[in-house]
Amino acid sequence: MKAYSIVAFGEKLEKRDVETPNPVGREVLVKVRAAGVCHSDIHIWEGGYDLGHGRKLSLTDRGVALPRTLGHETVGEVVAMGPDADGVEIGRTYLVYPWIGCGDCASCKEEAENYCTKSRNIGVHCDGGYAEFVSVPDGRYLVDIGDLDPAQLAPFACSGVTAYSAINKLGPRIKRAPIVLIGAGGLGLMALAILKALDSKGAVIVDVNPEKRAAALEAGAIAAIDPAAPDAIAQIVAAVGGAPEGVIDLVGAPATSQLGFDLIGKGGALVMVGLYGGVATFPLALIGVKGVTIFGNLVGNLQETQQVVDLVRSGKLAPIPVTRRPLSEANEALLDLRAGKAHGRFILCPDPQH
Repeated sequence: MKAYSIVAFGEKLEKRDVETPNPVGREVLVKVRAAGVCHSDIHIWEGGYDLGHGRKLSLTDRGVALPRTLGHETVGEVVAMGPDADGVEIGRTYLVYPWIGCGDCASCKEEAENYCTKSRNIGVHCDGGYAEFVSVPDGRYLVDIGDLDPAQLAPFACSGVTAYSAINKLGPRIKRAPIVLIGAGGLGLMALAILKALDSKGAVIVDVNPEKRAAALEAGAIAAIDPAAPDAIAQIVAAVGGAPEGVIDLVGAPATSQLGFDLIGKGGALVMVGLYGGVATFPLALIGVKGVTIFGNLVGNLQETQQVVDLVRSGKLAPIPVTRRPLSEANEALLDLRAGKAHGRFILCPDPQH
């Protein structure tokens, strides 16, 4: 089968002919019909995350070996199963839950595999969906999508469940007043759609890109504000109707985390999602003085993934805009995403001849 893989961090993805996996035990083989190109793929391709002060979190040190085929937002058709596999059917289409743990630790036993310290994440530690086929270790990680569009459902494996899990952390705050979303990319648009599906008070979007602000307004944002404006904070507070009770930072840069912290009112919550990198600069004393809660959000669990797909199937949650591109453009799609050219999500689909 064909796969597009990292052979050296930061260098062009290489088209490789590799052996198609043969499922054993409880494994399931999925023929890829759609694979989302996610910002996390950029960090994986670059080899790590910026921790600030010249430090970097190395993926090599965290068990990521090359070559590695990217792709953790995958939808496909089950085409083969190991002799012990169950719970899925050959010929049906599923969303692949990629955040797979060891199965034995406390996190895994509490159905929080996304927090397992011995991760086997598809597209990170194991080969992912930038390929014609992907191997899934157990049918329990496949979420049936019925006759929904694979390209529109693929982003829910990461951006969808990430936004849903981040919103869940705000609890009843979303019902009391609009929240603030910093970042109007794929995650921001996904969060807007989920907030609408949950009958929340909506959201105010903050983004430096005027085209993305326009897309957010079209998607239903209450307001879309440029953080570079001299009165940005005043504009945001006015749009919310007071100091925000909840802010979700989908960028994760020093400036955005500072803005999020400055905005939060007493007893509010800041959820950190984005992984741009750097060091937070807000005063530590004010965490206590303001009584704020700061959450880190690492994707979401399998149950949350099923819940967000159920919202789509119910018709309450509309998928975000996607741009379909052939698998052979995997490298170009990754570079275009890094250059900020994606509105919504790039989705890799099988080349026309396949």
